[in-house]
Amino acid sequence: MRAVVQRASSASVTVESELVSALDSPGVVVLLGVSVQDTEAEAVQLAGKIAHLRMLDDEASLISAGAPALVVSQFTLYGDVRKGRRPSWTRSAKAEIAEPLYERFIAELERCGVHVERGVFGAMMEVALVNSGPFTVWVDTGDLPAPQR
Repeated sequence: MRAVVQRASSASVTVESELVSALDSPGVVVLLGVSVQDTEAEAVQLAGKIAHLRMLDDEASLISAGAPALVVSQFTLYGDVRKGRRPSWTRSAKAEIAEPLYERFIAELERCGVHVERGVFGAMMEVALVNSGPFTVWVDTGDLPAPQR
């Protein structure tokens, strides 16, 4: 599972010209990619890691600052561009696998005490954000110790 995490002073998601979610205070935008090999344990592990990362002002975490997260599914994080000119999506999980893991990730962030706004899974979205810093990190469960099962 992969996440691009961006500190944001504001952010929103619009679908078909309708605002569906927005951060009402500074927080983070999480672009979340799910691979064909990801598990529920990895969703839990990644959410805990992001909830506790000290990436806000004064080295605060989402939890300690009471800051919100806007989570948007993004299968393109597993795009493979090594061959040819068209990205391959074979490593991206299909919706029937990805959506429950996306929901589990969000549920775990909420369990940690993070207020979560969300995109619309599988929809064509317009994501707007003002990246504060700029501050962007890439978190991949493949780079973290194996989750406890």
